[in-house]
Amino acid sequence: MARVLVVGAGLTGSACAALLRGAALGRIVVWDKARGAGGRMSTSRSARDAACIADLGAQYITLETEGAEPRRSFCEELLSHGILKPLTAPIEGMVVKEGSCNYVAPQGMSSVVKYYLKQSAGADVFYEQHVTCVSLRDGKWEVSRKMGPPEQFDVVVLTMPVPQILQLQGDIVNIINESQKQQLESVSYSSRYALGLFYEAGTQIDVPWAAQYITDNPCIRFISIDNKKRNIESPEIGPSVVVHTTVTFGSEHLDSDPAEVQELILNHLERIVPSLPKPASIKCQKWRYSQVTKAVPNCLGQMILHTQPLLICGGDGFTFSNFSGCIDSAMSLAEAVKSYL
Repeated sequence: MARVLVVGAGLTGSACAALLRGAALGRIVVWDKARGAGGRMSTSRSARDAACIADLGAQYITLETEGAEPRRSFCEELLSHGILKPLTAPIEGMVVKEGSCNYVAPQGMSSVVKYYLKQSAGADVFYEQHVTCVSLRDGKWEVSRKMGPPEQFDVVVLTMPVPQILQLQGDIVNIINESQKQQLESVSYSSRYALGLFYEAGTQIDVPWAAQYITDNPCIRFISIDNKKRNIESPEIGPSVVVHTTVTFGSEHLDSDPAEVQELILNHLERIVPSLPKPASIKCQKWRYSQVTKAVPNCLGQMILHTQPLLICGGDGFTFSNFSGCIDSAMSLAEAVKSYL
């Protein structure tokens, strides 16, 4: 039975694993370097109360109603299981495209990824597995990681951000041909910081909106009363606030000290929302690869780097940075692996 490794437990990787598992294709293994599932759809918990959560990455899912049929069925499945619900809370400054619908995840965005990993039941999912090297050994892929011995696979699917694919060592360096390398190097991402502010139960945050886009601040682009945005307001669970910085601020402070960055963001936040109470705990998240600003040109959601054995890469760097882009890539990757197996 073929062993298939999917690197990355974000939306593309988890949906791809679920599709491969659904087609009963070999033994699926998922590795991710983080401590949990989600990738850029991660949900963080308060250090003091695990029930108090905040989405530090993607805030909501937008689906064009005219969108391709398969994406719609993915979304409808999530709606029918209560993983997604329509976004009804007021978001100031949001540009609503005609013919599109927005959805939130009541239990946090990572619940979408966790749903797909659950659908891939039988797949072995391992966290804190930082892949460093991909090499050919006896007609298989030998994949090394920072911790633990190397393992061999018949198929390897890479779904991490494109610059991380280019950082891998081993035979992969020479396997990626010159034209592919140029295409991969042309992919660019925006960078930004996100701040999660977690409060004790019973704390009141008195603002008339659930979230708002900020247009006149050099540091802050978006503020969300995260539990209100997800339509979860409970006296037993403290509220949470999410702050996203502007792309310019993110790139200017990419290698700054996180404590200093946090202080800067909080100073700007206090000017915008002076009534905000003091949080019980704070998490500062740096998104080096936040959203794709330029994807691999003219590719169908994936790129085959080697055919025998199969080494393939995908993700939003091969489509576009949203739910539809990740699902399109996952379907494209799964089809290629199915054809190969």
